[in-house]
Amino acid sequence: MEETTFIVTIEVLGTIAFAISGIRLAAAKRFDWFGAYVVGLVTAIGGGTVRDVLLGLPVFWMVSWHYLAVTGLSLVAVIVFRQALVKGFRTLFLFDAIGLALFVVVGIEKSLSAGWPMWVAIVMGVITGSFGGITRDILINEVPLFFRKDIYATACLFGGVVYWLVAMLPVGVIVPQIACAVAVLGLRIAAFTFNWSLPILKVDPSSLPDE
Repeated sequence: MEETTFIVTIEVLGTIAFAISGIRLAAAKRFDWFGAYVVGLVTAIGGGTVRDVLLGLPVFWMVSWHYLAVTGLSLVAVIVFRQALVKGFRTLFLFDAIGLALFVVVGIEKSLSAGWPMWVAIVMGVITGSFGGITRDILINEVPLFFRKDIYATACLFGGVVYWLVAMLPVGVIVPQIACAVAVLGLRIAAFTFNWSLPILKVDPSSLPDE
């Protein structure tokens, strides 16, 4: 019961963080309130929806209305505190990084609870953390962070590996979850601070065949 409560708690916190990141970005694009809510909702539930469909589980937001309500409260927060939340890239980065870290943990835990092996759980952690952001960026006509040189999906994968390694130690069930979230968040912050990125796939245009 304690573990289930912990997972639900971080799922709600992740929903708030991702919803605010989506709504904040929609506000910067001058969406109306309803459009901003939709973008925030898709950001918050997109990855978890894909995960639950792939795992054959009931889609989490269709079981409980709380996630729709939490997104609505996130919209209200952005409206009330728009000067603090809308301006600046760092605000978007912070909420996106927090949501990413928490949702990777949720994806891994739900996969393991459903009886899937660790490697599947890590993949589901990456999907849970990143697919909402992919959908958000598509809706606002931006190239998704997932496909850029940013350390994004790589951070999810790194967090999943850290979870796996820590889980093999004689520690409590919550310790791997915390280690995973810290690893994802830490790598995202370090990549942002030190301008780390993956190599870009470059192709000489002259080497391409003529159409």
